[in-house]
Amino acid sequence: MKSRARRLLWIASGLAALGVASALVLNAFRANVMFFVSPTQVAEERFLPGTRLRVGGLVEQGSLTRDAEGLTVHFVVTDTARDIQVTYRGVLPDLFREGKGVVAEGTLMADGTFVADQVLAKHDENYMPPDAAEVINKARANMRIADRPPNEAGR
Repeated sequence: MKSRARRLLWIASGLAALGVASALVLNAFRANVMFFVSPTQVAEERFLPGTRLRVGGLVEQGSLTRDAEGLTVHFVVTDTARDIQVTYRGVLPDLFREGKGVVAEGTLMADGTFVADQVLAKHDENYMPPDAAEVINKARANMRIADRPPNEAGR
């Protein structure tokens, strides 16, 4: 085999190895990445039961209830357009409050409830995750358009 052919073979095998390694890395990322979704997106996209998600929005006022043992809590996350019932067993973060931003990570059940295994609350008075703020602003804008009389909705 000539040196030129041998060099091309080495380059081709190196590119093939790089392609396989890239495919494996991208597949691992895809398997472990969970995207933030709003209650409206959960309702509209109809995720399959058992799907792992991060659901975010605002904790609805008056929706927080605790079971008798005190470790299991139920609350509603809303984006002001749609709601989703969340169940969480564990200690809530200190900054968790009704009416404040929250992101719950967990699994969507067949009955439409969301069982969280991790709850994250916003860290100060002025912060909300950019994705959550964008989703809430879009939902509010859609509600304003829907509330207008038909002749004004197109403007």
